[in-house]
Amino acid sequence: FAPGACVKVDGRQIVGAERKRTVMLNKPAGVLSSMSDPFGGKTVADLVKTPERLVPVGRLDKDSEGLLLMSNDGALVNRLTHPRYEHEKTYVVRAAGRWSDDKLTVLRGPVTMPDGYVTRPVPVEVLRSQENNVHVLQFKLREGRKRQIRYTCSAAHLVVLSLKRVAVGGLRLPKDLAPGEWRDLTPEELALAGAL
Repeated sequence: FAPGACVKVDGRQIVGAERKRTVMLNKPAGVLSSMSDPFGGKTVADLVKTPERLVPVGRLDKDSEGLLLMSNDGALVNRLTHPRYEHEKTYVVRAAGRWSDDKLTVLRGPVTMPDGYVTRPVPVEVLRSQENNVHVLQFKLREGRKRQIRYTCSAAHLVVLSLKRVAVGGLRLPKDLAPGEWRDLTPEELALAGAL
């Protein structure tokens, strides 16, 4: 049948499966990683308009930005979000505070979260230090506890100014995808996502 064809059996419409679709969004800060907000805030559903009903693959805090996949492929969503797969997610963080080498030890963890959970150690690199005690850090997480990077920075007496997810496994956020823009995954990226 052609896409969008109406098929009826005994007068009742049969709804076929949607075509599988996965897109990458450069989520801006201030947008919720959900399909609706009971308080009327802006969500990723306001940015990504497709005939297919796509759902966010994982989450990014409202204040965070960067790579967010959206898909209607249930198997892919499960593979990318289930904790047992422990996909590496890379974040670039701008943080403010006086620097000393012992801060890197704290950032690399383990860190006790507010709920008592103790995170595993995390690879953290200082990409560069700027004026006014602003530092650009790279975190590579496999656990991804809610607000983990923000709590970790707070434990090191650093304030997060911006937090951007730049990669999930080998999938990287393209430099030419502006905040708020989205596009379908290329066949190569889809294969990479499927292999994660």
